[in-house]
Amino acid sequence: MDINKTVDATGMLCPMPILRTVQAVKEMKFGEVLEITATDPGIKPDIKNWCEMMGHELIDIQDKDGRIIVHLKKLK
Repeated sequence: MDINKTVDATGMLCPMPILRTVQAVKEMKFGEVLEITATDPGIKPDIKNWCEMMGHELIDIQDKDGRIIVHLKKLK
């Protein structure tokens, strides 16, 4: 999977990871992939709901070394 943009939200609490995601997605082109790194477990339900509301594809959510790694594809 090619990553086109990254957001480091490590150490940030809700709603900052989502706000950073929104800004990053605005700067992306259709079909590009965003990788978000976070430590707040609230990002898991938040990003799922946000992707469903905004029409983007949530590719995966992984737990790695105390961090949460999210991949999503911009579809709109």
